[in-house]
Amino acid sequence: MSAAAVIRVLICDDQELVRAGYATILAAQPDMAVVGEVGDGRAAVSETQRLHPDVVVMDVRMPVLGGIEATALLAGPGVPDPAKVLVVTTFNLDEYVYDALRAGASGFLLKDARPADLIAAVRTVAAGESLLSPAVTRQLIGRFADRIRPQANPVDGLAPREIEVLKLLAAGLSNAEIAAGLVISPETVKTHVSRILAKLGLRDRVQAVVFAYRSGLC
Repeated sequence: MSAAAVIRVLICDDQELVRAGYATILAAQPDMAVVGEVGDGRAAVSETQRLHPDVVVMDVRMPVLGGIEATALLAGPGVPDPAKVLVVTTFNLDEYVYDALRAGASGFLLKDARPADLIAAVRTVAAGESLLSPAVTRQLIGRFADRIRPQANPVDGLAPREIEVLKLLAAGLSNAEIAAGLVISPETVKTHVSRILAKLGLRDRVQAVVFAYRSGLC
């Protein structure tokens, strides 16, 4: 997406006041346009498929079809053209965050986040990047690692250095921290991450972290 491109956003939340608030905040940005608002998960799926927004802002708890299920239909394994989904949640419901990431979400945002955080989150997800900070990655993914079934020979095809990078990525380290730990440049880390994603058929760093835990690397 070029710097001049307008980010088209679909807002999915069962509370009209929340939708209106998000729409007001995002529509005020010169690089964003709100293309639709829906109040349930089934409508979120149908409108995403109809409108093809750049980012779907998805609530977790919605009628008819929940946000996790809707996310899986839009961005889960096997979806040919996965949507970029930003899931919103509350911190005391962080078990949903883990499920959202496995369903294909590109990241999540807390519902009590500041307007500036929402704006930054939409831009981050639109750019194809994951939203989780290293600290949040450690807390959320690590907490649910015991629910994950390890896979046999999960990293066949990865070079030894790529496995090292993947493990550090799953530990919540940033590119700069990985570079410092392995005594390589941040650009080299980016190259390793890109190759890891390509070889494993993963979309972003969030999926790489989940893969590492599912594979028993951590």
